[in-house]
Amino acid sequence: MKYTTSIEIGLPREKVIRLIADPAHLPKWLGSLHALPSSVVVHYDREILAEGMWQAQRDRIIDAGPDTTLWESESEFRFDGLPMRLMGRLLPGVFRKQSRQHMQDFKAFAEQGTDVRQGTN
Repeated sequence: MKYTTSIEIGLPREKVIRLIADPAHLPKWLGSLHALPSSVVVHYDREILAEGMWQAQRDRIIDAGPDTTLWESESEFRFDGLPMRLMGRLLPGVFRKQSRQHMQDFKAFAEQGTDVRQGTN
């Protein structure tokens, strides 16, 4: 199963990049991220392996204006075992909805400081 979700965030790309990435890990795989010109699209790739499921996700952080950033995320899932295969076939919208919720939670955190664990910051 594959799908793409996106969200527009009302912050400059540089701030979104700083917030979405763990600064302690940036030097290990990306180097000097903050010096990139706005014409360069930033990609984050990750792979998650859990019991009954494999997920690959590719995120693009795109400069969409002086104070606007577009976050596009491509997700791909593969399922092992009958229960997860059935879930993937019968409820594909659940995965897309969860991805969208994560993006909305990040947008609320980035723009308003909302912490999903506490409701507000």
